[in-house]
Amino acid sequence: MLVYQDLLTGDELLSDSFPYKEIENGMLWEVEGKWVVQGAVNVDIGANPSAEGGEDDDGVDDQAVKVVDIVDTFRLQEQPSYDKKQFVTFIKRYIKLLTPKLEAEKQELFKKHIEGATKFLLPKLKDLQFFVGESMHDDGSLVFAYYKEGATNPTFIYFAYGLKEIKC
Repeated sequence: MLVYQDLLTGDELLSDSFPYKEIENGMLWEVEGKWVVQGAVNVDIGANPSAEGGEDDDGVDDQAVKVVDIVDTFRLQEQPSYDKKQFVTFIKRYIKLLTPKLEAEKQELFKKHIEGATKFLLPKLKDLQFFVGESMHDDGSLVFAYYKEGATNPTFIYFAYGLKEIKC
């Protein structure tokens, strides 16, 4: 199994259990999330409590909760939205922090294509949800989620160059 960690914080953000599609010259990864039900499961074993003198089980307060699989699995923490100015400030700081951590060849590609990735994300800002890793570190990568037109499940966007592949 492969796990993808944030290169800056070490937070686990994704695994190969969630297939991705490269977009924007490989700068961004697009991953489909799913809403899943977590929690209470009603198992009918065929017993009839009323016929056996039993009562309804009032002592159990299990509640089923709908969660997004990627957010739940990697304990992503939602952040407040960014406006254009805040987002550009974040990108500039992110470039400054990430570039020295990349190999020389990747540094050139990153610098060459980050503008295109930024231009891809800017018009979507109002529709994006922003997430960070479990540590909630300010200097880490952002993970973005949005709903494509007509979709009921969210699509997540990752900065590919900000991820480090770890074999488990």
